Amino acid sequence: MMPMEPIRITPLCSTEELRTKVLEHPQEEYTLIITTTHRISFPPEALKRMLDVARTTNAVMVYGNYTDGAADGTVRPHPTIPCQEGAIRDDFDFGPVTLWKTYELRNALNLLPQYNFAAFYAVRLTCSMFGSIVHVPESLYTVFAGIQDPGAAQFAYVDPRNRAVQIEMELAATACLRYTGAYLGNEPERVDVSRGEFPCEMSVIIPVRDRARTIADALRSALGQQAPFAYNVIVVDNHSTDGTTEIVAGIAASDPRVVHIVPESRSLGIGGCWDLAVNHPACGRFACQLDSDDMYSSADTLRRVAERFHSDGCAMVIGSYELTDMECRQIPPGVIDHLEWTPMNGRNNALRVNGLGAPRAFYTPILRQIGVPDVSYGEDYALGLRISRQWHIGRIFDSLYLCRRWEGNSDAGISLERANANNTYKDWLRTLEIQARKLLNRR
Repeated sequence: MMPMEPIRITPLCSTEELRTKVLEHPQEEYTLIITTTHRISFPPEALKRMLDVARTTNAVMVYGNYTDGAADGTVRPHPTIPCQEGAIRDDFDFGPVTLWKTYELRNALNLLPQYNFAAFYAVRLTCSMFGSIVHVPESLYTVFAGIQDPGAAQFAYVDPRNRAVQIEMELAATACLRYTGAYLGNEPERVDVSRGEFPCEMSVIIPVRDRARTIADALRSALGQQAPFAYNVIVVDNHSTDGTTEIVAGIAASDPRVVHIVPESRSLGIGGCWDLAVNHPACGRFACQLDSDDMYSSADTLRRVAERFHSDGCAMVIGSYELTDMECRQIPPGVIDHLEWTPMNGRNNALRVNGLGAPRAFYTPILRQIGVPDVSYGEDYALGLRISRQWHIGRIFDSLYLCRRWEGNSDAGISLERANANNTYKDWLRTLEIQARKLLNRR
C-alpha cells in the first residue's frame, strides 16, 4: 500500500481549493486524487499496481479502467481509453481515481491562474506538458455510483447553465495550445465564393439508409425551402432495405429537384456518401447538410445560409439547432447555439469541444479539394477542424434546424464501448489537427 491518504476534490474545483488540498498534504512521491463522493472499493494490490506503472513509465499521471457498481449488486466494466495528444477535451473520462507525480503536480499548481471551476482540468493539461499520462488497461477499482448512461453528458458543454464553467475551460485549453505551439492567432482566409459555374446555387445533401419512417419528412422540409435561387436535393441512398428507396424514388419522380443516387459500393460510410454527393455533377455552389431523420426549422434556412457565405466569404457556415421529439416539440436542453464560438478563438476552442453545430454547409470547391473522411461518425467534426485551420467559418446563432430524437437515431442507446470508440476517433482527429497546426506555426 502507498504511504499516503487520498486527496478528495470535485472535478469543477477552484485553484485555491486544489492548491490548499495538495499543498497542505504531506509531500510523498505520489499523490492520489479522488473526484467522487461515492464509495470506492480497491482490490488487493490495485494501488500498488498503479504505483508500479507510474514508476516504470515515469508518468506524471496514471489512471485505469474500473467497474461501475449498483446498490443491487449489479456491476458493469467501465473501460477508459488512452490519453493521446489530442485528448484535450474537458470531458475526457479518466475515471474518479488518478495517481500523480507530486513534484510535477505542485509545479503545475504554481503555474495556474485563479480559476473558479477549471483548476483540475488546467492542472492536467499543464502536467501533460511535463511528461506522459499513462493509461492502465486493467480494472483497478469499483465505484458504487450506479450504472451510468454514457450519453447522459452529451450536451453538457453547450448547456447555457454551464456557461461560466465553459469560459474558464476555454481559457485553460487556449493557454495549453499557446504553450505547445498549436494556437492559431492569425486571421483565417476569406473565400471569393462567387467564382465558378455551378448547376444551382445550393444542394441539400441527405445520406440515408433504412429511414422509411423519417425520410419523407426530411425531403418535404428540404423541398419546402423558399429561396431566391435554384437549389436541389441530393439523396445518397446507401442500399436501404426497409422501403426507404421506394419512398425517395416516388418523391423524385414527382419533383425534378430530387437527385436520387444509389452508390455502386456497399461499403460507404456517411462521409463516403457525402463525398459521392459533392463530387456529383448536379452539386451546387454550396452543399448543406440535412440528416435523414431531421428537418429545417423554417423555410428560409437555405436563404440565410447562402447569404452568410456571400457576405462573409466563408468556406463553411454552421447554424444552431434545436433538440426535439418526433413531433418537433422541444426537449432539453433545447437550442444548441454554440455561443462559445468567437471570431478570433472559435477555431482554437474547437479543439476542446466535441461538436460544432448544425446545419453544416460548405463551399463545394473547398470540400471537393479536401475530401470527406469515409466514416459514419465524426466526419463533420473532421471537416470543421480542417477548414477552420485555414479558412473562415461563418456562424448563425439562431436555430435553423430541428434535430429529432427517437429510438432509431444512430446515437440512441449508445453503449459505453461505442462511446469510447467515438471519443477515441475524435481525439485522434484533434491529435492530427494539433500536429498540423504546430507545423503550420513553424513555417
